[in-house]
Amino acid sequence: MLKQTPIAELSSVADRGFVRVRLAPSPTGTLHIGTARTAVFNWLFARHQGGRFLLRIEDTDRERSRPEFTANILDGLRWLGLDWDDEPVIQSERIEAHRNAIRQLLDQGLAYRCYASEDELASMREHQQANHQAPRYDNRHRQLSIEQVQAYTAEGREAVIRFRIDDNATITWNDLIRGPMQWAGSDLGGDMVIARRAPADRIGDPLYNLVVVVDDVFMAISHVIRGEDHIANTAKQLLLYQALGVTAPQFAHTPLILNQEGKKLSKRDGVTSISDFKDLGYTQAALVNYMTLLGWSPPEGMGERFGLEEAARVFDFDRVNKAGARFDWDKLNWLNGQVLHELPPSELRQQLLPLWQAEGWAGDGPTADPDWQSNLCTLLGPSLTKLVDGVGQATAFFLTPSPDDQALAQLAQPGAAAGLAAVLERIPADELTAPMAQQILAEATTAAGIKKGLLMKSLRAALLGSLQGPDLAESWLLLHRSGADRPRLVEALAAAPSP
Repeated sequence: MLKQTPIAELSSVADRGFVRVRLAPSPTGTLHIGTARTAVFNWLFARHQGGRFLLRIEDTDRERSRPEFTANILDGLRWLGLDWDDEPVIQSERIEAHRNAIRQLLDQGLAYRCYASEDELASMREHQQANHQAPRYDNRHRQLSIEQVQAYTAEGREAVIRFRIDDNATITWNDLIRGPMQWAGSDLGGDMVIARRAPADRIGDPLYNLVVVVDDVFMAISHVIRGEDHIANTAKQLLLYQALGVTAPQFAHTPLILNQEGKKLSKRDGVTSISDFKDLGYTQAALVNYMTLLGWSPPEGMGERFGLEEAARVFDFDRVNKAGARFDWDKLNWLNGQVLHELPPSELRQQLLPLWQAEGWAGDGPTADPDWQSNLCTLLGPSLTKLVDGVGQATAFFLTPSPDDQALAQLAQPGAAAGLAAVLERIPADELTAPMAQQILAEATTAAGIKKGLLMKSLRAALLGSLQGPDLAESWLLLHRSGADRPRLVEALAAAPSP
């Protein structure tokens, strides 16, 4: 029998108004952005209410659950700044509690063993399909006699365990996002399987709807905040709460995240894992900011730029939308760019340095100087959209670039080589300042007898390998500090066509 005292005591915690919410990911894959957005809403609600945000790892799918996925989920939540209270509950460690709940339902006649074979169930579904009926179990083994049970057992049949669902039942609840909700028992697909097949004297592995209820009671969850794709599960679970004699939590079903075609965002749409977003160069601040906006509207005057703590102060379900939220890459990119543009150079350096080091850069020599790197971040920061842009745009400062076609054409212009040679003659051996650079350009222009625009473009082509890029003067100063400007001019002159 299920031990009722601990469950009753824990359930009463929720009755007294203590907010306790949970995220319950399955470690069958990496942390999906839909799960992460659910985590954000749970975290914001808990912190707004002064409650607790709990974590449960639903690892009962033995074939697909992997420790590396659990690690990915936990690492992703930490990176997003979604700290949880208490140690995570590991669902697979509670299987005996789940089986005790099933025994209680069996003893009370609220559940029964169903011996229908897979072939019989398939035939039943084919018949329903042929008659244009909705697929459902027809409850054929709900009232088996002792003799029928003995006959099936003698055949060696294994049984699932089903929970009785009254077709005439009406299930209602007040959804904190969607308002009054109502489901008919007849729309739930017949008696629900709550344990997989097992020999007649055993209880097979308990299934999702049953274990979720038992564990939410155990954790004294007061509010279940999850996606709208769980609405049908909520109707089934409310029947289980009632059957087990415990108080159900309140429910809030958030809108789904949709792709640009209005369909549920999935792996087919490309990047959906939080670790992938991180690898693409999105910042924690921008991603959690954007996920908060996926289905929630901030109060007037708050704007669209905010942090988790700021959002938690005003978060409520009244401003959560019912309609699905379309994922907008342009909006995420804009937010991410804003975050990067506002980072102090020293902080931007801390985020870019691991990416540079992964390329084998910035390990030694002048480019390893933190002050030089911070100056590079000052130069590049305003043009970054994603952190990975700080790799591509920084390449020419760490490695001698191969000039692109436009740069090669520029270096071949009449007078370009003469101008660069005049610059090379005047580069000081020690410090180069901005006023000194301007003076060198003026003198070289006169000496070569060319226009300043031609010299500026040629110098950019020689130093950076492209006619596009950051401010030339600041780039030159950085390259001079690293000792790269003179060798690049020498190389450009050596490759330039003879006049």
